[in-house]
Amino acid sequence: MFDRLIAYLDSIKARDPAPRTRWEVLLYPGVWALAYHRIAHWLFEADLFFLARLVNHWSRMVTGIDIHPGAKIGRNFFIDHGFTVIGETAEIGDNVTIYQNVTLGGTNPTNGKGGKRHPTISDDVIIGSGAQVIGPITVGRRARIGANALVLDEVPEGATMVALKARSHLIAAEEWKKEFVPYGTPCDDPCAPSRDCVEKLEGELKALRSEIAELRAEREPQQRSGTGD
Repeated sequence: MFDRLIAYLDSIKARDPAPRTRWEVLLYPGVWALAYHRIAHWLFEADLFFLARLVNHWSRMVTGIDIHPGAKIGRNFFIDHGFTVIGETAEIGDNVTIYQNVTLGGTNPTNGKGGKRHPTISDDVIIGSGAQVIGPITVGRRARIGANALVLDEVPEGATMVALKARSHLIAAEEWKKEFVPYGTPCDDPCAPSRDCVEKLEGELKALRSEIAELRAEREPQQRSGTGD
């Protein structure tokens, strides 16, 4: 058990350059929130729902992180900072990183049945700060959800999702193979789709201005000729 704790702390230290030692990581609210959740989830699985909620309520007060006791979470899960909400039917794989103010939210079924309402986050996913992942969708392995992205549809494996509503920004293989991308956003080129769109619009605007100038040039001799008559 001690070896597993050490491995967990080292996995966080590998993703966060701030702590000088692994023992600093023990003070992280995300680490405490996960520890409380393990207890709450065990109680939830044992149908001790009130006790599970009680542990969850205490955890939310002391960490600022709200993880429903029913959520299923894999190994080496890291919430950097806090103020994150994870719903009841959310499923999170191994080595997932979530930054602050993220919501793994659910839909409200019209038939009144609970069912699968929250996202499934596959292994090695990174979700940037402020992102909202809503509904019973699957975020593919090694996907990156950019800061403040709104994700409502399935996310392909290895895709980087950006903007509102988030769209897939497929990245080169050498970028995809990187072990870790802070905040799920490639900082060297975070807005390539938007920039491509802007460049296209600027090109069209330049062409329109050229056409207008040509039309004006053609009309000027005609107007002068008409005035002379």
